[in-house]
Amino acid sequence: MDGAYDDRDGKIWMNGELVDWRDAKVHVLTHALHYASSVFEGERCYDGKIFKGHEHSLRLIESGRLLDMPLPYSAEEIDAAKQAVLEANGFTNAYVRAFAWRSSGPDMGVSARRNPVSVAVAAWEWGSYYGDAKWQGAKLDIATWKRPDPATIPAAAKAAGLYMICTMAKHSAEAKGCSDALFYDWEGYVAEATGANIFFVKDGEIHTPLADRFLNGITRQTVIGMLKEKGFTVHERRITPDELESFSECWLTGTAAEVTPVGQIGDFHFQVGQITRDVSDSYEALVRS
Repeated sequence: MDGAYDDRDGKIWMNGELVDWRDAKVHVLTHALHYASSVFEGERCYDGKIFKGHEHSLRLIESGRLLDMPLPYSAEEIDAAKQAVLEANGFTNAYVRAFAWRSSGPDMGVSARRNPVSVAVAAWEWGSYYGDAKWQGAKLDIATWKRPDPATIPAAAKAAGLYMICTMAKHSAEAKGCSDALFYDWEGYVAEATGANIFFVKDGEIHTPLADRFLNGITRQTVIGMLKEKGFTVHERRITPDELESFSECWLTGTAAEVTPVGQIGDFHFQVGQITRDVSDSYEALVRS
């Protein structure tokens, strides 16, 4: 599927019905466009089955709740909408985007309780998020922006507004020839990439930042469970930047990223080693099982 995302053939599910792709539109005075009142999910369908699809639907609803924006559909109804979109577009392997937002209505200010909440689901064919880095090891910049204190934002929500600094950090990274950027949090600890969680290896044990200050990814949770089943010790903890030079391997996890090896972060280098390859292969087998 090529071309601009607003000019394609296909169907999108929008507020309870399938509509032509080009007709899935909102008004310019939609509240979400002005005040970031929007939440979303990114999911992958493998061989006709969305991996952890119901968990993603539940998280979408929870993200809406955290933004004081209750969704008008149940998780089961959102699951059915995603399946309808895949079938309508003839996809068996695809990226699925379910999202919700405050629409236009009688309110056009910070407060928008009277504006309805809309929900839509779209899907498209999408390959590796990091291109060749999926196999060669991604190169990451270190972002100048910091992940903010969760007392200032709903850090557990997958909310559109939280990705503003991600877009800026990724643009800056790409301008330097990097695939992505690593964020530190507001206290200076290692946090995550712009759209993926991060893992490190040291002396055969796994270290990953404690996910209480940013989104605890569904893929992250899946990989931690997989590692523990394999007998690895997994440390979820605060990681300082000066520890980066002591780690031998590194990878990213996320629905879009899947399991992507990291070869470099700033001036720090990592091998695409056996543990990373094993995790990547095991995850690939799991999502297609």
